[in-house]
Amino acid sequence: MTGKTSCGGGTGSQAMGRMTGRAVRYRPDREGGMGDRGRISPVQRRVRSLGLALLIALPLFFGSGGMSDRLPWGVGPVRGAPAESFSQFLLRFEQVAVRRGVSASVYRSAMGGLVLDRSVSARISGQPEFTTPIWDYLARRVSRARIRAGRAAFARNRALFRRIGGRYGVDPYILAAIWGMETDYGAVLGNRSLIRPILPSLAALVYANRSRREADEGELISALLLVQNGAAPDSLLGSWAGAMGHLQVNPSVVLKQGTDGDGDGRVDVHHSLADALATSAVLLNSFGYVSGLDWGFEVMLPAGFDYGLAGRENWHDIGFFADLGVRRVAGRPFQDRNVPVFLYLPAGREGPKFLMTRNYLVLKAYNFSDSYALSVAHLTDRLKGSGPLVGQWPVDTKFPDRAQRHFIQRRLRELGYYQGEVDGRIGPLTQAAFRKFQQARGLPADGFITLDAVDLLAP
Repeated sequence: MTGKTSCGGGTGSQAMGRMTGRAVRYRPDREGGMGDRGRISPVQRRVRSLGLALLIALPLFFGSGGMSDRLPWGVGPVRGAPAESFSQFLLRFEQVAVRRGVSASVYRSAMGGLVLDRSVSARISGQPEFTTPIWDYLARRVSRARIRAGRAAFARNRALFRRIGGRYGVDPYILAAIWGMETDYGAVLGNRSLIRPILPSLAALVYANRSRREADEGELISALLLVQNGAAPDSLLGSWAGAMGHLQVNPSVVLKQGTDGDGDGRVDVHHSLADALATSAVLLNSFGYVSGLDWGFEVMLPAGFDYGLAGRENWHDIGFFADLGVRRVAGRPFQDRNVPVFLYLPAGREGPKFLMTRNYLVLKAYNFSDSYALSVAHLTDRLKGSGPLVGQWPVDTKFPDRAQRHFIQRRLRELGYYQGEVDGRIGPLTQAAFRKFQQARGLPADGFITLDAVDLLAP
């Protein structure tokens, strides 16, 4: 879970009060629903502007994005050994923390005696959404067992989900899907091999992970400010990367947007599902979530379709695609032709195809991985009772290794199609560049980079 920035504008006032214990009261305004069919409502105009804003803002914050482009929770590859010892780092970082509002006494009490957790650096580059084909990821994360467990968990907490969803204008099934993806509906929160005090983990990240030090420092400072506001250090529990609670939000989110969902006067995203759901609903709103708007639709494309129209740089109204013969699967109608969407081809022309709305990018702002966002989106539908995807994944596809991915990016840059960093991480910028290359060669321009791209780009 990322949750490190509000890309695309918030929706409500953020009246931050002094914490009582760990409490924050945060009351965003609710968003309106979709307008009448056949005309552009204020919400639709907002989708147009915010969709473009997020399209621009997300790559600026996260890099080129997509599969392997950026690790979630603000972590990245470790590059080089730190020049100072961990104890020296702790002494030096006290000055940083004090400058950013943490008292020296709180810092020394919370950080004194910490030892380096070497398991954190070993985990930094091994997260599955960035090393696993998207179809394998979906098969594992949206399993029959998770769907059954999610439907049961939603039924047990139906009144709570409806209350939180109604209050903040967020589809409660999306919140349930995130809950299932992040902590298996809370089941892992008692697993001490997975859930631990976050201060040692965050300190290890800041110390060892120089490529993401600024972001990780912000999370460590936020955790220390939570302690300063009354939280016991050992009560701040989360993943090895510092994400907290049922829906795995960062300390900065708890500090700035933590919401008391159960009315007990404090925020506890670990022990209170109501607090966790409310906090994540507020976070989704801050990313520009549009109430009443689907995340997207699985579609079928007509023969001879121009794949150059795909990609999140190509926004059009649903009606534009419908007039080209694009149809929802199973003959379902589009409810509103005026909604702006982009065509997403996660496995190129061979796999399932989707028209994605602005709310899909909101899910990517929660965790900047297409594998994750599509899993949340699909799990949302499965929890509502929908069936599996209709399109078939090209499971025999072969992908380039890291050296070959570097070669692909270098060649695309040499040919004038790519202006991004040559980092071996394939995301939307690289895919858009490859799509331009395919168009120039008269190939189906689906932007899907497989091992065949190496031969296609060879001098």
